[in-house]
Amino acid sequence: MHSSRLLIALPALLVLAILPASAKEPASATPIATGSCAAIPLAGRDAGSVLQSSTANAWGGARTGKEASLSDRVVRYAIAAELDPVKHILTGKQQLTWRNRSAQPVCSIYLHMYLNGFEGPGSTFMTEQRASSGGFRSNVATKDGEYGYIRLDKVAQGGTVAKWSFVQPDAGPSTDRSVVRIDLPTPVAAGAATTLDIDFFDQLPRVVARTGYYGSFHLIGQWFPKIGVLELPGERGATAPRWNAHEFHLHSEFYADYGSYDVQLTVPKDYTVGATGQLQGTPVEHAGKTTHHYVQDDVHDFAWTADKRYAKPLIKTWNGPQGPVEVKVLYHPEYTSNAEPVAQATIDSLAYFSKTLGAYPYKTATAVIPPYGAAEAGGMEYPTFFTADSTDQVAAGSPSRFMLDFVTVHEFGHGYFYGILGSNEFEEPMLDEGMNEYWDQRMMTARKQDIVLTTDWLKRLGIGSRITPFDMERLGANLNDPADPLGLNSWVRLSSGSYNTVYTRTATTMRQIEAQVGTPAMERAMQLYYERWKFRHPSLADLRDALAEGTGKPLIVNAAFDAYIYGTGKTDDRISSMSSQERLPMPGYLTYQGKQVLVGSAQIDKAIETVRKAWKAKHPKAKAGAGPFPYHTVIVVRRDTVKPAQTLRVNFADGSHRDYPVTTQQSWQRLELVTRSKAVSAQLDPGNLLRMDANKLNDSYTLEPQPQAARRWFADFTSLLQSFFALLATV
Repeated sequence: MHSSRLLIALPALLVLAILPASAKEPASATPIATGSCAAIPLAGRDAGSVLQSSTANAWGGARTGKEASLSDRVVRYAIAAELDPVKHILTGKQQLTWRNRSAQPVCSIYLHMYLNGFEGPGSTFMTEQRASSGGFRSNVATKDGEYGYIRLDKVAQGGTVAKWSFVQPDAGPSTDRSVVRIDLPTPVAAGAATTLDIDFFDQLPRVVARTGYYGSFHLIGQWFPKIGVLELPGERGATAPRWNAHEFHLHSEFYADYGSYDVQLTVPKDYTVGATGQLQGTPVEHAGKTTHHYVQDDVHDFAWTADKRYAKPLIKTWNGPQGPVEVKVLYHPEYTSNAEPVAQATIDSLAYFSKTLGAYPYKTATAVIPPYGAAEAGGMEYPTFFTADSTDQVAAGSPSRFMLDFVTVHEFGHGYFYGILGSNEFEEPMLDEGMNEYWDQRMMTARKQDIVLTTDWLKRLGIGSRITPFDMERLGANLNDPADPLGLNSWVRLSSGSYNTVYTRTATTMRQIEAQVGTPAMERAMQLYYERWKFRHPSLADLRDALAEGTGKPLIVNAAFDAYIYGTGKTDDRISSMSSQERLPMPGYLTYQGKQVLVGSAQIDKAIETVRKAWKAKHPKAKAGAGPFPYHTVIVVRRDTVKPAQTLRVNFADGSHRDYPVTTQQSWQRLELVTRSKAVSAQLDPGNLLRMDANKLNDSYTLEPQPQAARRWFADFTSLLQSFFALLATV
């Protein structure tokens, strides 16, 4: 636009950008039919929390390994792109070949234009960021000159230029341009394929939300026009064909069809490149530039990095069940000490996930350690390619080392839950972020890698503690006041903090299911889930069914899903009162030789004293709480909302204990006992199976104060604080 015309139009543009969505012209979520094509609707704002199981033939049926390819390849991308690292721009040409899996012709398709989420205040992403009460990641402010966007310069089908228009499937602001509808000159017949020739241009943002530049460092993700997913009946709850192509929201990530990528990347010759997939041959130099050629099949995305400051890459080989895997770590000189730990954590992850879920199916795994000042680029996943964390503290056992290792494990793990399983991160983020968090913490637990909670001043006081990975998750899961079901989509949530519990509450829920059904049963169920749904885009209902079948405990699994995943159930079982008193003879009329005889208080007291002396003489070494008279114990348990079956353990003065079931669905349950030994304490959930209990501190009751209780309160308090700070570091 000419500058004078821009000045005239600017006031109207600014007004449009700041108006609430309800004040703007509503956007239609349904395309207008073209020619003989019937319009195919878009999944809308309320999509998510799928209850209906997918059919057995969804996405072409289970991948048995006998097929010609790992996935049912729906799309093929051939891309040639050149980076100008000074201006931070990228020019690209793309051939997109897409196959219509439906039984009807398709006249319009939808492309994601993710970089437009960073173009200015009118995008859905930035609108939600302004409204967010809990912040977003590191909250890096985008300054003038640091915005980014993607522009379509040409879309043609068979030489005929196509028309396009931006849409807002989730009723976001009309100024959002993250989804574009392409009206095809020629409809795509059922079962047929079409190829689009697309020219595009990227202005990369200053690194934000895991993409962009910082100095010469470039992390280039969600950088090309990417087609949405056409879902068919029986797939993820669909009852008729529908397009799944949501706007780019603040907390949502991605969802795409599996296919093949053939990508040529041209950069200045002194730049090092890392990318999804395998490098083909030797990079070609010409006129001061180098072209790197990468290919990868059976993935649903492609990302890359380029920088002239990278040190020599650290390259290792892991020999897995499907052959050698090249493990590459890209890092900058200031983080040389991070390279080996990240490489080792990646290799350990390859081994753990291959053993516990299924063999890693690719030939490469590339980890990127962002440079100093570009922490916003850390902690992001793409197929065979992810970004790790960075730290100046790599000493074993330190919180920083834990986070360095955990972020590496976590981002690699996405390669399974987001990558190989193809979860819909828009609509059901729990399937990726939550389930991945759960499996990652199982690996950290297997590594015996607890979080050491101490500081220099605490050391001087002689105070130190440790917290296990799953205890950290539970303490950060907001179990006392869950605002949203775990299964909800990524954007219809109370706050950023509520979204973040998708990680912690999911991990805690799954840990509880595992504790209740047993670890071997849970591992069998997860292997069944992976084997059944790899390369097929499962739903929450499909996970539920696999866990129910694989564990053989459908009642436990379904109850947990209903309470915590499809609902906002709260569990808080607690011992509200306890007493244990001797049952002594009482004064009054007694029957003696057929007559009613009045026995007074003085006689009773004298008789009790006589019996006590005789008993003590016979049991001189008896422990406190033992005696000639039985004890009457009364314990009251209170229960809130979600009431899973559990155990109450009563401990006695003689060192013994007894377990009693707590199963009532009322708000309380009373236990009354008459025993020879005094009850001294009681403990709910002695096996620590109910991880979703909001407050474990009220699970126990001791009749006599003990100094250990104060120490326990202090340990829980310090654990909570340290968990809070650790969670802040990962958000």
